[in-house]
Amino acid sequence: MAEYVVEFGKDGGRIEPDGRLDAAAFHRNHVAIWTVLAASLQQQGGDVVEVGSGTGQHVQYFAEHTPGITWWPSDLNDAHLKSIEAWRAHTKRANVRSPLRIDLTDPAWCPDMTNGNGPGPLLAVFCANVVHIAPWTVAEGLISGAARYLRPDGKLFIYGPFKRGGKHTAVSNATFDTSLRNGNPEWGVRDVEALEKVAEGVGLQLSEVVEMPANNLILIFKRAAA
Repeated sequence: MAEYVVEFGKDGGRIEPDGRLDAAAFHRNHVAIWTVLAASLQQQGGDVVEVGSGTGQHVQYFAEHTPGITWWPSDLNDAHLKSIEAWRAHTKRANVRSPLRIDLTDPAWCPDMTNGNGPGPLLAVFCANVVHIAPWTVAEGLISGAARYLRPDGKLFIYGPFKRGGKHTAVSNATFDTSLRNGNPEWGVRDVEALEKVAEGVGLQLSEVVEMPANNLILIFKRAAA
């Protein structure tokens, strides 16, 4: 069965004295995820927001490979925000900014997106393992916010387990979905088509679906053709 963590630091993982948290999932999936992102981002420049950065480890790894990109991690959980900032201080990467406090239930995300303290029009938005452990309004806010802030050539990347055509892609994902919904009826593995419908409503289109290890997918959205 797939694993999930709502709050790192309460999952038995290591906590460093400076507040850095360690996610087991990072060590399993960061290379595979970067392989997909690199095809679109490696030679690019601009601002990228990672929504729901968790421990902050992914954004540090991605930033190492993209010196021309300014990365803006984000989260809503205080322990996660502390960990993200601690990893930033630890690696001292100049192209990673302090984390934004983004609430995805608000399509505007946070005041810093528009008050001059945050990024400019976004090259990309990346979100991993969030929409299945949150209410549906979070998925809607993620997509609406991306449509609001992406530049014309920008892309939205969403990583995690998904259903296709209303059906699970693996028995383990079906079991995982049941466990999520039993714990919280507002959670669950989402339908690709449901996300695609939300995207179409805000001017984005699903351009690619990439199969990933452990029965996960990366959904890539871009602006719909005029």
